[in-house]
Amino acid sequence: MNAISVDIKDMLVDDTDLVFGTNLFISREPTSPNSCVTIYDTPGEGDDLYFNPDERYERGSIQVRVRDNNYISAWTQIDEIRQLLHGRANETRNGAYYTAIRLTSGPAMLEYDDNGRVILVTNFNVQRR
Repeated sequence: MNAISVDIKDMLVDDTDLVFGTNLFISREPTSPNSCVTIYDTPGEGDDLYFNPDERYERGSIQVRVRDNNYISAWTQIDEIRQLLHGRANETRNGAYYTAIRLTSGPAMLEYDDNGRVILVTNFNVQRR
């Protein structure tokens, strides 16, 4: 299976105006553009363990960071992502069957970076097999 961030990136590309490599990134937030979204794979709860390998679920998590010069624009973007992902279920992406995506925290302000851009974050737990 792909990293969860790869599949979430595909969901965002399909359902928003984000473009991978332009204003949407995985694992490394570039210095530009000023307005961008970056997805990070983060530790999850650990996989379920069942005797039937077809019923084993991976329980990972991701963090989504939104950076922008304008707080309201950043908040609007991260809220759109929250609404798009929270509660998403029963969907196959790149061979992985997603049974649940659940908001676990945020949106919240993380900081203003050295260039005065606001960074907001939100976190999701993901269950897939």
